[in-house]
Amino acid sequence: MPQLDSRIGNFGVQLSSTPRGARLARLLATEQLRAWGLPTGPAAHIVAELATNAVTHGRVAGRDFRLLLYVVGGTLRIEVTDTRGEHRPQPQHPTDDAESGRGLLLIDALADRWGVTEGPAPRKTVWAEVRVSPDPGEPCSGATGGLPQRPRE
Repeated sequence: MPQLDSRIGNFGVQLSSTPRGARLARLLATEQLRAWGLPTGPAAHIVAELATNAVTHGRVAGRDFRLLLYVVGGTLRIEVTDTRGEHRPQPQHPTDDAESGRGLLLIDALADRWGVTEGPAPRKTVWAEVRVSPDPGEPCSGATGGLPQRPRE
């Protein structure tokens, strides 16, 4: 694994708010992570979910979304900004046979931390952080996105 203690990297791109733009976000992120010498998982999955949410729930005709990746030390931060600031992500607990509604649950499971930052209007940014150089003495604390726990049946 590469030494990341002093590593700083930054990558940003503006993409169309279409399914093609969401797919391109994942491909570009994967290639950038490889160029930095970082593992692509789970970051590629997080990018895919955030980009899909941006084009599905944050789309405004004629407006793009923005993907930003940056790494500082041992943490990779993924940000996806769209222009529907009034539509905050709403975590769901879908039924077992539901075909959608699991995106934020996946982000919560894969990321060490995640959240939403508002503004400037009309924008919002959904972000997630993943440790890419974990401290071996520190257990993973899990995500802190604030999802309510699903009741066990």
